[in-house]
Amino acid sequence: MEKKMLTHNGTDTITTDRLILRRFEYSDDDSMLRNWIADEKIQSMYSEPVYSTKEEVKELLDKYIGSYERPDYYRWAVIEKASGECIGQIAYFLVDSKNHFAEIEYCIGAEFQCRGYATEATKAVIAFGFDRINLHKVQICTKTINKPSRRVIEKCGFTYEGTLRDYFFMNGEYVGRHYFSILREEYEAKK
Repeated sequence: MEKKMLTHNGTDTITTDRLILRRFEYSDDDSMLRNWIADEKIQSMYSEPVYSTKEEVKELLDKYIGSYERPDYYRWAVIEKASGECIGQIAYFLVDSKNHFAEIEYCIGAEFQCRGYATEATKAVIAFGFDRINLHKVQICTKTINKPSRRVIEKCGFTYEGTLRDYFFMNGEYVGRHYFSILREEYEAKK
């Protein structure tokens, strides 16, 4: 099987039925604070700190926006078309160019959950990874206690690979980490 080289394009805008996935902008700060980044429960589910002030969010946005100059950097603001609100984020936070895979992380604000937004955004980013970057494998993981995220992952066609037991120590107890992946041929077969 011939391996093709990856084509790094950077974070290009992706449009779905109800969402716009685009680069973060400094003007996203208010909706980020209002919808997800200041929510301890949301942030803890993907092991990120809580940001509670505009100054903290600006520092994070400096990091995100400054990284967009790299062609292998992929992080999108999830914008709900109907409201124009930044309701979360999705990224290929780990990109392994040598081995042709990338790992997705995402979060959606509590008020916007259970509407299919995470599934819609994740399917779009999977397609971007295979069709635009030319990945061989896309992987994703979730904490064993995050059942809603596992449902999203399963709806997106990932295959369960295994569990790293007692991976996180949260609130005085150990929590495992489930790993899933989808290979290019599996993605192509489902198109």
